[in-house]
Amino acid sequence: MNSSLQLFNSMTRAKQPFKPLEDGQVRMYVCGMTVYDLCHLGHARVMVVFDLLRRWLRASGYTVTYVRNITDIDDKIIRRALENGESIRALTDRFIQAMHEDADALGIERPDHEPRATEYVGQMQAMIQRLMDKRLAYRDEQGDVNFSVRSFPGYGRLSGKSLDELRAGERVGVSTSKNDPLDFVLWKSAKPDEPADAKWESPFGTGRPGWHIECSAMACELLGDTFDIHGGGADLQFPHHENEIAQSVGATGAEFARLWMHNGFVRVETNGQSEKMSKSLNNFFTIRDILKGYDPEVVRFFILRAQYRSPLTYSDVHLDDARQALTRLYKAVGEATLNDTIDWTLDFETRFAAAMNDDMNTPVAVSVLFDMASEVNRSNDLALAARLKTLASVLGLLERSADSFLKAEVGEESGLSESDIEALIKARAQAKIDRDFAKADAIRQELLAKGVVLEDKRGGETQWRRT
Repeated sequence: MNSSLQLFNSMTRAKQPFKPLEDGQVRMYVCGMTVYDLCHLGHARVMVVFDLLRRWLRASGYTVTYVRNITDIDDKIIRRALENGESIRALTDRFIQAMHEDADALGIERPDHEPRATEYVGQMQAMIQRLMDKRLAYRDEQGDVNFSVRSFPGYGRLSGKSLDELRAGERVGVSTSKNDPLDFVLWKSAKPDEPADAKWESPFGTGRPGWHIECSAMACELLGDTFDIHGGGADLQFPHHENEIAQSVGATGAEFARLWMHNGFVRVETNGQSEKMSKSLNNFFTIRDILKGYDPEVVRFFILRAQYRSPLTYSDVHLDDARQALTRLYKAVGEATLNDTIDWTLDFETRFAAAMNDDMNTPVAVSVLFDMASEVNRSNDLALAARLKTLASVLGLLERSADSFLKAEVGEESGLSESDIEALIKARAQAKIDRDFAKADAIRQELLAKGVVLEDKRGGETQWRRT
C-alpha cells in the first residue's frame, strides 16, 4: 500500500507527512517500563499504542525495527529489592516475566529488541565520557557526573519550556553540589549502603547510570545516532525526553529522533470525577486486576477506541460498553476466516486507511468496522465478514474465533463451565419438549443471572454467549 501517513510530531506540535530516513525502513524507539512492580493501565496504553503504530507501518509496506527498553536499575528498584531481601536481578526478572505475560494477553507483539539497561552500562559510560570531553558534563564534589543544561543551546524545545521558566519553577532551599540546579545526573556515585549489584566501576568512580542516559545509549547503539520515531507516554516529554535530546545531540552532534510521539494520559473516573491515574495518588489499576473482570481483547479494544493523543478515561462503565461493542463485531464476523491480503482499493478499506493515515485516528477506523458489521448483518455477506475480520486484525482485533470470544469466561464471572451451560441448555430443551415452559423459562433466567445469554435459532438450535 502506498502510504500517505501523517503523524503528529510533539517537537513541531503539528501533524506532518511521515517520511523515514531510509525508503521502506522505519527505526522506532519507545521508552519502556521500570520493572519494580506490576504494569498498570498506563503502561498498557503505551504498549498498545506503539504496537498499533508498528502494525500500521507494516500494513503500509514498511519494514520496522522496533526497540522498547527495560529499565532494570533505578532507585525504586534498589529500594524494593532491599525491602524484599532479594537481589536486584531476581526482582527485575520476576517483573519482566509478569510484564511479558500481561503484554502477551493484550495481543502486544514483542519488540525486535528489548534491551535491559544493565546490559548497556559500557555504552552509557562511553557517551558520558564524550560529553565530559566536550565540556557538556562535569563531575561534582559529591562524585556525581552531571549534564550542564545551560551549555546546550536549544534545551526546552521539545517541551516548550525556556530556561527562565524552568529556573522560576525550582524548589527553594534544595541543597545540591551541581553547578546549576537545572543540571541533571548522568552518573550517580555509589553510596555505602547500596548493594553490590547496584554498582559498576567507571572512569568517573564506582556508581551507576542515571535514568536519562540509559535510553540515549541504547537507542544510539541499536538504531544509530539518528532514527525515525521516538515514542512514549506524555509524562515523559519533560524532563526525560528533553534530557535525552540534550545528551544525545551533545554527544553525537547529530539529530536524535526525527519525529516524537506521545500518547495521552490515562484518567480515572470515580464518583463522577475524573483525575489523572498515578501511583502517587494511589488510584492506579494493574493490568492483572483489570483482567480479572474483563477479557484482554476488551481492554485492548477499550484503549484503541480513543485516539492515542487524547485522554483515556478508565471506568467499569466504559469497559462494559467496550465489551458489548466488541461482542457486536464478533457476532457479525461469526466463523469467517482471515483473508490472505487486503484490497485497499475497496470502499471500506479505503476509508479505514484514510483514518489510520490521519495520525492513527482509531475512533474513525473503528466506526468503519461497525459500518461493515451493519452491512454484514443486513446482507449476510460472508465475503464481507471475512474482509471485516481481516481489516480488524490490523488493529490486533477479531483474530480469534467468534465462539472463543463469546464463550470465554473471565475470572469467576459466572461460576459455570461450558459443560455446565450445555447441560442446562439440554435440560431446557427437554422441558420445552415436555411443554414445561415455566421450567424452560426458569433455566433461561438462571443462566442470564449468571451472565449467559441464550439465543434460539430457526430449526431449534440454541446458541449461547457470555455477557
